[in-house]
Amino acid sequence: MPMSETNDTSATRSAVAAGERDTPQSSATGGRVPDRRQQRRWVPFLSGWVCLLIGLADIIGALGPGVHHVMERRLHRITPYVPGVLTNVSHSAFVVIGLLLIMMSRGLRKRKRRAWQAATLLLAFSVVIHVVHAPYKASGLAAAVVLAALLVFRNEFYAVGDPATLRRAAGIFVAMVGADVAIGLSYLFVAKGLATNYSLWQRMVDVVYGLVGVSGPGIQFVPEGRQDGFNILTTALGLLTVAVSGYLFFRSARPKSRLTEQNAHQIRELLSRQGDRDSLGYFALRDDKSVVWSPTGKSCVCYRVVAGVMLASADPLGDPEAWPGAIQAFLDEAARHAWIPAVMGCSELGAEIWCRESGMTALELGDEAVVEVGDFSLQGRQMRNVRQMVSRVCRAGYSVQIRRVSEIPAGELDQLMDRADSWRGSPTERGFSMALGRVGGPDDGDCVVATATENGVLRALLHFVPWGSDGLSLDLMRRERTAQPGVNDFMIVETIKQAQELGIKRLSLNFAVFRAVLARGERIGAGPVLRAWRRVLLFVSRWFQIESLYKFNAKFCPLWVPRFFVFPGPADAMRVGLAALEAEALLVWPSLEIRRIARKLRLRRLSKRLPRAVRRLAARPVNSGPPSTQGDVRRIIGG
Repeated sequence: MPMSETNDTSATRSAVAAGERDTPQSSATGGRVPDRRQQRRWVPFLSGWVCLLIGLADIIGALGPGVHHVMERRLHRITPYVPGVLTNVSHSAFVVIGLLLIMMSRGLRKRKRRAWQAATLLLAFSVVIHVVHAPYKASGLAAAVVLAALLVFRNEFYAVGDPATLRRAAGIFVAMVGADVAIGLSYLFVAKGLATNYSLWQRMVDVVYGLVGVSGPGIQFVPEGRQDGFNILTTALGLLTVAVSGYLFFRSARPKSRLTEQNAHQIRELLSRQGDRDSLGYFALRDDKSVVWSPTGKSCVCYRVVAGVMLASADPLGDPEAWPGAIQAFLDEAARHAWIPAVMGCSELGAEIWCRESGMTALELGDEAVVEVGDFSLQGRQMRNVRQMVSRVCRAGYSVQIRRVSEIPAGELDQLMDRADSWRGSPTERGFSMALGRVGGPDDGDCVVATATENGVLRALLHFVPWGSDGLSLDLMRRERTAQPGVNDFMIVETIKQAQELGIKRLSLNFAVFRAVLARGERIGAGPVLRAWRRVLLFVSRWFQIESLYKFNAKFCPLWVPRFFVFPGPADAMRVGLAALEAEALLVWPSLEIRRIARKLRLRRLSKRLPRAVRRLAARPVNSGPPSTQGDVRRIIGG
């Protein structure tokens, strides 16, 4: 745990234990309100898995009449209970319904309200179909019973969705349907072998029928192979549209994380009173974070939603007595949106409280390197490497200047950051739990900037954020590629030497992931499991700075403060881990920067002129000659 907590651990734990009064209370029992996520867990579990099984049965049954007959015979007892078994529908329609059920099943297991609404609508449609066909009245009655059961347990599906995802899914669905119809019509206009010259309306109706997996009433091809090709094309387009739209409709909400000025002001007040507890507390002021507060307002948890994971960083801010209330508010917000709660980089005390209040699991993630300024010295054999590097950099003519951000003129600060940005090897800015994401903010005057110059030319820069009233935490570390090796060591040593002038007593350096494994795995007597785990980390270090950061921090002989990763359990470990890597920008999904590509290809002017030219071509008579059309094309391209 951080240095400020080492001397009063027992007192803090007692205060936190007594602080359960800050959590929401039940007027009936005087205890904590029961967790809605733990009540009637069999309802979402059973409904989700039944929908999944029926969806798979529909897809497998669509592969062939024989398979469909076997699956229908074996699952006839449960098929009426879940929508998806309709009559007089082609096999491709079964695939569409199966896909919807599979996507819906995951939402039902997570108690999503949208998934429940979609399930009830499909069930109601299934009941109507069974009632219309007299032989299926018994099955329709069973479906009605299941529909009634879902309506009775409707309060179990309370996870709200993001309105933005609904609008986006509807927009994408309309756009894709329009594109599908255009592609199908283009195929019919270009393809040869139509039985007769069908009208545009007949062709459009046939395309729409094909998108839903039903054979159209009118279009006939003379070669049967062309008919099969058309059916495959339209069915594939329909399946793609359903899959993409369904994914956007059922996916977890991902709100825009923005820290309001009022929340930022309240967080700074908490940091001024309790900021000494956690070296990572100031990073809660990142612009891309949101915040939830305890009922008393004495504590809060800052988080960001990544890939359906509600990811918090470090310990809750504020009074430890109010931590349980903030944690419960965090868990309630996660349950309300069907997010997976997780915490990254909390202290040992924070991990204990998180696990006690939420029932989650903690894993030691690594260690934070903390240097005590008063005990630091370059003397001794252990500091030989750092001492030699610092001497070499000094002989090369380097000097360091350390200032508060409030002491640096705005114009000079902008020049420093422009120069530092030019040294970045990647446009992606990494960091989440130990990165502020900005330098020189309006209220960041207490931050510290260390600059290294060689004969007046800027070569490297360090940025520190406050850690309480007498500490600093390393935020940003950049240097020019041609700078003297060891310049970062030189800047850290000079910062420690001048720390007393700034009133600094402790300095937090980088975070070393799985530091204990790397340290113990290379010792004599290490077991085979530990050595194998160390070899895995060394292999991963080829892409991620695991070993290099550990060795860099170890040179300064710091105090190692353990940090923990808290997550619900093994079932969610993979997803939470990927979300953490994405939040830290260690895992960046490929994206197509359309604007940048269009700008390079000079297509912006073309995109503006194209709609007008298309309208002119559409208004022109069909038997206007090719020369006019070619002239329009030349005007479009030439601009």
